[in-house]
Amino acid sequence: MLKQILHDCFSITEDAATHNEIRDRILSGGKITGTNMSVMVCSIIIASVGLNTNSVAVIIGAMLISPLMGSLLAIAYGIESVNFKLTELHIIGLMFQIIISVCTATIYFLLSPVKTATEQIIARTQPSFFDVLVAVVGGIAGIIGQTRKDKANNIIPGVAIATALMPPLCTCGYSIANGKITMLLGALYLFVINAYFIFLSAAIVLSILEVPKVQELTDEQWLCLRKRMLRNSMIIIIPSILALYGLYIK
Repeated sequence: MLKQILHDCFSITEDAATHNEIRDRILSGGKITGTNMSVMVCSIIIASVGLNTNSVAVIIGAMLISPLMGSLLAIAYGIESVNFKLTELHIIGLMFQIIISVCTATIYFLLSPVKTATEQIIARTQPSFFDVLVAVVGGIAGIIGQTRKDKANNIIPGVAIATALMPPLCTCGYSIANGKITMLLGALYLFVINAYFIFLSAAIVLSILEVPKVQELTDEQWLCLRKRMLRNSMIIIIPSILALYGLYIK
């Protein structure tokens, strides 16, 4: 009885969109188009200004319009549908977006007269295990929002604010422009945490939704794939746990 009640309360399959709708919606959001790239550059500049002026409101505005999450969800879909060509295509697209983002932010901070690292910049250089938790839960919420019959919801904007993909990349640009290697590594690590665990959470939810596979893998191949994902997760998590221990545990 209790099991059935819990299932009814937390089921994510009953109001899910059709597999074709999910596929079209996710892959459309992951496309690299002139519109997406233009919006992304606007987001980069807005986030850079917000970091430079220590304005939380401006940073939030940049996160709301950033298209980076679309590429991560598309990569997760490619993995779970066993479409490795699609996965490779969107990985290349994500890398292109990252390069453009960092280059644009670097140019901005090279030209900006304000060189001091604000609180908002410093906050993006000290990731911990809390950021892993936010990325995992945010990724779950994001992919659930993208796979509902009713696409009109406020989940995606909330996830965009919570997971903060753009500000760490802008902080990388600040670090490069001002020659701060330690800050660069911290900001890059925060971005990796957010990006990887959004992808991982989305892949898990898509697996639960049983998205159609374009090819079949053997049990051994699936096990190998899962082991790689677990290994990568542990490699990324361990430094964040150490950082949490160093910052908060006396």
